[in-house]
Amino acid sequence: MSGLSTPVAYLIFNRPRHTRESFASIKSQQPSTLFIIADGPRDGHPDDRRRCREVREIVEAIDWPCTVLRNYSDVNLGCKRRVSTGLDWVFDHVEQAIIIEDDCVPSAEFYAFCRALLERYAHQEAVWAVSGNSYQPEHRRGDGSYYFSKYPSSWGWATWRRAWRHYQGDVPFLAEWKQSPRWNACFPTSDERRYWGRVFNLVRQSKIDTWDFAWVACVLYGGGLVATPNANLVKNIGFDAEGTHTTEPDEKGSYDLTPLGEIVHPAHIAADREADEFYFRKSFAGQVSLFKRVVRRLTRTVAVQFARWSARAAA
Repeated sequence: MSGLSTPVAYLIFNRPRHTRESFASIKSQQPSTLFIIADGPRDGHPDDRRRCREVREIVEAIDWPCTVLRNYSDVNLGCKRRVSTGLDWVFDHVEQAIIIEDDCVPSAEFYAFCRALLERYAHQEAVWAVSGNSYQPEHRRGDGSYYFSKYPSSWGWATWRRAWRHYQGDVPFLAEWKQSPRWNACFPTSDERRYWGRVFNLVRQSKIDTWDFAWVACVLYGGGLVATPNANLVKNIGFDAEGTHTTEPDEKGSYDLTPLGEIVHPAHIAADREADEFYFRKSFAGQVSLFKRVVRRLTRTVAVQFARWSARAAA
């Protein structure tokens, strides 16, 4: 078979079992250019040095014609800095790339989907990324094999240098954005505004050590669109005790791979509002609702206690 011509960027750390599975998917495609980005061992984690070394040994098993570029850190940079600096390095070298983390296992269709859409929208400034994930397999959106979303996903995706250059990990535009009409236009409901306001504030305050929420903010702020498949093309196997942030089972991570079939392009390039509203309600609104329930419970408790105190005082 001829190899994949689109460059692949592969992010690894300290999980040998996950790396073997995700790297097997990459090997099956035989990419002609492979960027490998590795974080270093953490202080206070005695097994990290051995596990990082084992992971790096796994990805040495390249037995096909391939240009391999490695960016290995000797120290632990953390999720946010390691991924963002690694992708900066990748896009210093190439115009476009498919990006896979060690706990993401793509189907063969994922690579073909990314390759086709990276070429199709290479010069379409409105499109910022290609996703491999479907978080709403019970729905088919639009008239094509994929639709456009305002939300990026990082469990197997692809993008261009022209889009990644907009990444700002400290979201310096947040205060101005929240005071502008574009904030309400982007988040039409109070739940959305409340949820994303809190999350992006934590990013701005460096209280979340992850790159992807900052990327979400940048895409939303820039009005970028993300080509999102009507099939799930990447399986996340990272929801276990070995994860950095994904240590608990998660419904989204359990989605099986589903077939995409022949790629049919949608007639229009515009965000599917219904799909985005459904995605927010399914993936994030429960966290907002939980907060509301806690507040209501506390309010009721205070009211009951006040009523009891008033009754005793009247007696």
